[in-house]
Parts: sequence; C-alpha cells; structure tokens
Amino acid sequence: MVRFAINHMTMARMGFDGLLTLARELGLVGIELRNDLSGPLFGGLAPEEAGARIKAAGLRLLALAEVKRFNDWSSDKGREALSLIRIAKAAGAEAVSLIPRNDNQGMGNGERQANLRLALRELKPMLEDHDLIGMVEPLGFPICALRHKAEAVEAVEALGAKGRFRLVHDTFHHFLAGGGPIYPDHTGIIHISGVTAPAIAAEEMQDAHRVLVDGHDRLGNVEQIAAFEAVGWQGPVSFEAFASEVHALPDPGAALKASMKFIGQALEQRAA
Repeated sequence: MVRFAINHMTMARMGFDGLLTLARELGLVGIELRNDLSGPLFGGLAPEEAGARIKAAGLRLLALAEVKRFNDWSSDKGREALSLIRIAKAAGAEAVSLIPRNDNQGMGNGERQANLRLALRELKPMLEDHDLIGMVEPLGFPICALRHKAEAVEAVEALGAKGRFRLVHDTFHHFLAGGGPIYPDHTGIIHISGVTAPAIAAEEMQDAHRVLVDGHDRLGNVEQIAAFEAVGWQGPVSFEAFASEVHALPDPGAALKASMKFIGQALEQRAA
C-alpha cells in the first residue's frame, strides 16, 4: 500500500488547519510545510504548538521547506539554514528541504560538484546537532546546478553522510532530467505530480503544468513508484502539484482521493 502524503504547495490556498483536516480525512501519513507560501508559517502558530497539532492529528511533519539555493553557500546562507533547522526541530519535523540554485549559474563541471560538497559539509553538523535529515532535491531543469541525482549521491557518499542527507525523488524532475538510476537506498521521499497537457514539449514543461496524477499523465508516475516498490522501498509518496487549477479545486479532497485511487489501482494492475 502506498504511503501517501501531501506537500502544502498542492493546496497552496488552504490554511494550516485545513491542511491538517484534509490530510487526516484522507488517511495520509504526513504533511510537508513550506516557508514560500502566502501567509505566515504554521498559520502564525508557534512551531511547538503547530507540531503538537500535527501530532494530535495522527500525522508526521515529514519536512519543512526550504533552504533555497543551498549550494550557493555563504555565511548568510548558513544563518538562513540554521534558522530553518531550529524551527523544524521545534515543530517536530523529520527533515528540512534543500533546494539547489536554478539560475544557470555555477554550472561548470567541477564547480558544481565543489559547491555542492561545500554546502553539504557545512550543513552536516547543523543537521547532526538537531537530529534532522537534509532532503536534497535535484531539479531536472537544464539551468539547475544540481540536475542529476548521481552528483548528489557522489557528494553524500564522499562526505560519509548517507542517512543524514537523503534524496527527494521528484517524478517531474526525474522525467525532465532524462530518467536514470533512482537510488532507493538514498531516497527519503517521493514527490508526485502529473503533466497531462498533450501539446507541451518536455523541454517546455514548468512547475505551472504540474497537476494531480491521472490516466493522462505523461511523466510515468506509476512506473516510477513501481520501480521503488519493486526493491522494497516503503517511504512516503507526497503530492506536490503547482498548477493554479489544482489550487482552485472546489473539492480538493475528492480530487486527491481520485488520484490516490488511480495510482493504487494502476500499481495493483502492474503487480498482477
């Protein structure tokens, strides 16, 4: 059985309490919260109070997002990261999300890898001190300085930090990066979204095209999840849709339930 979760981006117009109610009613295992949505983090609650409410709802706070451009390291970036780590710890989060720069800078071979290792080396003791995981999310865009998961795995293993850092396997970004190895032993969470618009070329796909997964999905979400299940991976699979039409759904619970049903049935059919 898929352990579904939800990233707050999927319901970006929904408040903190509404998200908890939705996640509980759908039987999700947890939520991911973000610091880049309109409105205050946790709906204005103190991190400790927010964490207590999440726990009371029977949910896990899987991750708190995000440290942006984490591989563009500086003393200011270090302070930013430490601040988010402290908030995440107070709220009972399991991880913080680390998002690489995506501006066509720092792209040189050798430069990319050195910048990544520097950032991970600096983040590692902060995460250890707070017993948190750093969720590294390679982005599939050609302008991203961490496009391919292989470079993240190489850096993590070089630092002896497997387990302290884990990968986000995002089905959208994996597709844009051309696929490749999935590294289940390094993966902490899967992000799912679909692209269903038939006329958009792969190189034109952007976050705004990311909707809920259904039978018209072009990204191979079911196949990607099945690949993880085939090797016994049992982590959370979290909806992360960015499209405005998803944010505007009149009955988001029903839409999410339908997508969960589609994915579950499609996986069962593959396994039969």
